[in-house]
Amino acid sequence: MKNLLPLLSILLLISCKKELNTDLLFEGEKYFKNIKQITFGGDNAEAYWSFDDKQLVFQSNHNKWGVECDQMFLMDNYESFESTTPKMLSTGKGRTTCSYFMPDNKHILYASTHESNESCPETPLRVDGNYVWPIYDTYDIYVADLDGNIVSKLTNQIGYDAEATVSPNGDKIVFTSDRSGDLELYTMNIDGSDVKQITYDLGYDGGAFFSPDGTKLIFRASRPKSKEEVEEYKDLLSKGLVKPTEMELFICDSDGSNLKQITYLGNANWSPFFHPSGKKIIFSSNFEAVLGFPFNLYIIDIDGKNLERITYSDTFDAFPVFSNDGKKIAFSSNRNNGGTRETNLFIAEWVE
Repeated sequence: MKNLLPLLSILLLISCKKELNTDLLFEGEKYFKNIKQITFGGDNAEAYWSFDDKQLVFQSNHNKWGVECDQMFLMDNYESFESTTPKMLSTGKGRTTCSYFMPDNKHILYASTHESNESCPETPLRVDGNYVWPIYDTYDIYVADLDGNIVSKLTNQIGYDAEATVSPNGDKIVFTSDRSGDLELYTMNIDGSDVKQITYDLGYDGGAFFSPDGTKLIFRASRPKSKEEVEEYKDLLSKGLVKPTEMELFICDSDGSNLKQITYLGNANWSPFFHPSGKKIIFSSNFEAVLGFPFNLYIIDIDGKNLERITYSDTFDAFPVFSNDGKKIAFSSNRNNGGTRETNLFIAEWVE
């Protein structure tokens, strides 16, 4: 639910076929150095580093790897899968989303629908002309070892539980749930105990990440205001859907206090992640786009000042994630895909 990959499949239908670009950097991308492409086919996204920065876990629907919808895969640092298949860590059943390493570097957590149905659930893309995300009420959050064995189940509520990430301190998990009747943020201990709701405003709150010191959270949110917007939001939610085309970034303390909106850009501002300094946020946005794309990466201070553009794609860059040592960045992009619908993973050195 963190990604807009289905939207990109629609948008890229109108793009022209191009030759592969051997230069993976675009002019103006001064913060990237020694960029490397990791995947070469399918939709690949949300690559998250282990706490020791030696491995990453990511989701893919690449049919050459024997899957029909998103499953979780393991990647060693800078390993490339141009001609090999990565190790799958999820069950291969149902649909999965939003994996993240646990503090011991030996386990991951992720959300999956496999207990409800082993088949891939349907993925509606549009309702009344509006792009939508499905909110599967069969998602629960699981912990698995690096051999793919599920060792625990952290949520047991009826409804959507997903988008879980772990504090750098290794003590807390933040996730999104609709157990209150709305899509809100919750925290729990690393073992799933002591669940607490921390956001309360109407609208979709999701894709939350902790700051490097674990004291703050950054997340994306929709905030329907008018009567028509509220009615539309509630109607879609009752059908297990949300419209993610109008989202802004919010920051708060890790207990939900001191909540503040930091972007007022319009369109979709999403996949935020803290800069290693804890003083800036990197994120993806199409606020400069006219027809819904391109999406590019931007960085902004945590007080909403000093917005700066990072990438210069004409299609799609998103899911930026810094390594824990701050030296590298992983992200997803449509660059170098020959004008196809494929979204691949890239890793670059971060230079300031």
